Amino acid sequence: MRGEPSCPKCGGRVRAPGLFADAWQCDAHGAVHPMQPVIPPSVDALGAVVHRTRVPVWMPWPLPVGWLFTGVAGAGDDRSGGRASAVACSGPGPLGGAGEMILVAEELGVGLGARYAGIDGPDPGALLDMEKPPEAKVLAAGRPTPLWHVHRAPGDRAVFAGEALGMWLWAVMWPEQAGLLMYDELVLTDLRDAGAELDLVPCGALSPRLLGP
Repeated sequence: MRGEPSCPKCGGRVRAPGLFADAWQCDAHGAVHPMQPVIPPSVDALGAVVHRTRVPVWMPWPLPVGWLFTGVAGAGDDRSGGRASAVACSGPGPLGGAGEMILVAEELGVGLGARYAGIDGPDPGALLDMEKPPEAKVLAAGRPTPLWHVHRAPGDRAVFAGEALGMWLWAVMWPEQAGLLMYDELVLTDLRDAGAELDLVPCGALSPRLLGP
């Protein structure tokens, strides 16, 4: 588990702002919004990200039967606020076995969703065939939200992306067959609006997927 901020695009080390730069710096990607250390899943950890964020914190709510919250991550710092959020959930896959999901909300250019998707980023726009009907739809904060398959994603996962509340929304699922969950019109809640319901979120063990490659 990482104990210091890292690059949301590659997971590499970042340098804090200083005399010669007013933003966090990655040697490979230049100025970035730093990914904060991932901590074990708990209601308190979720609340900390929700309190800091400037973007939605999406979770399927209610969770699919048997599914648990398995971690949360964010990119940004105390000065700029959270510019990306990633929520992990795990549970029974639709075709048997275990399934895992990471939902990412982020501003343009952050690159956290592309990292979990396993593609070159930072944004999915060029990899979405938005001239065709969407492959999946979710209800995000009460609004019908179309999602498209992200091309060129590794074959071990299913990746969808679209736009919700003015931000990119990524849904990354392992194994690929777990993507069938997206055809059930999941209801996503922005946990910034959850209030006391946060205390009801069932927690499992930390998903290693959240730590990234």
